[in-house]
Parts: sequence; C-alpha cells; structure tokens
Amino acid sequence: MNESQCDVAIIGGGPVGAALALALQGNGLQVVLLEARESEVNTTDPRALALSYGTRLLLQRLGAWDALQNVSGIKVIEVTQKQTTGHTTLRAEEMKVPDLGYVLPYTMLHAALQKGLANSDVTCFYGALVNELRQAADTAVIEYQHQGQTHTLTTRLAVAADGGKLLEATHPPEVTDYGQSGIIAHVTTSQANTSKAFEHFTTQGPMALLPYLDGYELVLTATHEAAQDMLTWDDATFLAYLRGHFGERVGDFLTIGKRTCYPLRLKRAPDITFPHTVLIGNAAQTLHPVAGQGFNLGVRDAWELAQVILDSASENIGSAAMCAAYRKSRRIDRNAGIRFTDGLVRVFSNDLPFLGQVRSAALSLLDVFPAARKFVAKRMMFGANG
Repeated sequence: MNESQCDVAIIGGGPVGAALALALQGNGLQVVLLEARESEVNTTDPRALALSYGTRLLLQRLGAWDALQNVSGIKVIEVTQKQTTGHTTLRAEEMKVPDLGYVLPYTMLHAALQKGLANSDVTCFYGALVNELRQAADTAVIEYQHQGQTHTLTTRLAVAADGGKLLEATHPPEVTDYGQSGIIAHVTTSQANTSKAFEHFTTQGPMALLPYLDGYELVLTATHEAAQDMLTWDDATFLAYLRGHFGERVGDFLTIGKRTCYPLRLKRAPDITFPHTVLIGNAAQTLHPVAGQGFNLGVRDAWELAQVILDSASENIGSAAMCAAYRKSRRIDRNAGIRFTDGLVRVFSNDLPFLGQVRSAALSLLDVFPAARKFVAKRMMFGANG
C-alpha cells in the first residue's frame, strides 16, 4: 500500500472542488485533488449552469472567468405565475451591475477550471476511486484506488465536494422528495433572445427559460410520472405543450434538442463539519433548481472555506477551531439559501384554494416596491452574506 500525506485533500474534481483547489493554490500548502473520472476533460454532463453575478466575481478572482467563451448574460429576469396577472421583473440596470447572471454549459466551466488546475501547484489524481474516509487522532485518512493500486492519504483536512456518499452511512442526510422531476433541453423560439430569463410558476412546479446562444435552456418540472411520459413525446407534441404551458412571451416554440430528466429533491447534510473533515457543494446540500441557487451556493462554500484555511496557521488546518469558524461563516448563507428555494417550491407548486390569488398579489407588490425587489435580486446574486 502506498502512503502519503498533505495539508488539504479534496474529494471531487467538479467545479466546486476545482474552485476550492484554485483558491488554495500558490500559498505553500500541499493540496491534493482526487477525482473519480479518468481524465480532466472526461465529462458529458448535459446541464447548463446559471451563474450569479457574484459567482462571476469569484471566478474572476480564481483566474477562470476569462477562459470562458460563448457565455450568455442575463440582464432581466421576469417572474410570473400561470393563469394569473402577478409578475415581478428584476433588472441588472436597477442593481447597477452589467448582468444579473450568466448561462453556460457545465462542460465549459469544468474545462476552464481544469485548465487553471493544470497550471497550478495542486496535485491532481484522475481515476482515483475513494473507498473510505475516516478520522484518526489529529488527521483524516483517505483510502483510494488509483491505477490498480491501493493508496492511503493522511491529511490535516479532508474536503468532500461531490455527493458526500462516503459519510452518508454514518451521517445520513435529511432528504425531501418534492415528487417532481426536471426535464432539461435547449429550445429555440420565434422571438430573438433578448438576454431575458423567465421563471414561470405553475401548480405542477416551476419552469425556467434561460437565454443561451440562439435560444433558451429549458428547465421544466413535473411529477415523476408525467415527466417520464413527456420523454416519450415527439418534438411536435412537446413543443405544443410548451406553448400552452408558458404562453407567447417568447413567441412560438420552434425546436427542441435532446431531453434529459432527473429527480428533484432537497438533500441536506446534518452538519457540514466533522473532525478534520468539511462538506461543501452537493456534499453539503443539494437544492431544487428553482431560482438557480444550488451551484452558486456551492461556489461560495468553496471560496469561504479557502479563506478560513488561509487564515489559519498550518498546524491548525482541520482543527476543531478552524472547522467551527467555517461552520459559523456559512450558517446564515447556507440556511437562507435552503429556506429560499424550499419555500418557493412549497408555496408555488400547489393548487390550494385562494393561495393562487395571494401569490399573484405578492408578485405584483414586489414589482412596485424597489427596495424589496433589490433585496431579492441582491440575495440571488450574492447570497445572504451579501
């Protein structure tokens, strides 16, 4: 068995894990990243990501933003509710920022971050399958398989950035099944893309249209059974459904690309720190995609953890005091992000009597109060910590 040691070991080389590694590089720390995929470019994730303006600022600090191409900006977000007149419009101009957010493929962001890692002092192992994560006296110990051999890595701090399944057996997460699945696809419409995103609430769940290149990235929610049925529809049937479901605010729906479906749920780790171990990103919380908060919350996890690590003396990395400092720094933002998305799903995805009128009135009131509108926009861009 091969044995080694480091200051910080990051399990998961997706965008959140990679962002943490880049935030730590160049500071004299021994940082090791373990990724199960066989290569740094081996990802075919079909999702489009909605990045907030705050996430753009963090990616700029990490040196990754300028490597991104074909990014579509969101200057306006229109929020509506089906079969009511209630609506709210958020504008970048009102917030004095160039854009409220951005849309780009997951694969593009992944590649940009991996390019940064290739030019850093972070040690990356691809095809590294982690079998065990356990705590020792003053360290965390990771066992993993790489190139047919078993390796043991002893680290001051282990960071789980993908999934968190290593700890689920001993620390089961709190899971809420919303009874919904999300269908994602690229659509084109008869009206040109105007840098406007749409969040459309219906009793079966929210629908989002995110401007990207020649059309929009669609996120459509429905019950698990209905979503599976929709996957069997031909394009003409699906496009006709979208016309009736969303209306004509983007004109006619013309084409739809490959459709992918996945279940939607809230998964929340009971705690985000353990002795010499921290959970970030999807390992800490997996959110419903409404309002596009989950990934942005994960990037803020990575950034703030890096600041806490860099503010600690080398011998204190992974200590109870350091973990407590990180836990405190993320408490407000994490809890607020979870409550915000969970609340939107619960309040808007139902057909309870009279609640439709209340929701409609709330959206209209929000639209006429600039201070309230700016508060919501600021939360969406920067999180609860602002």
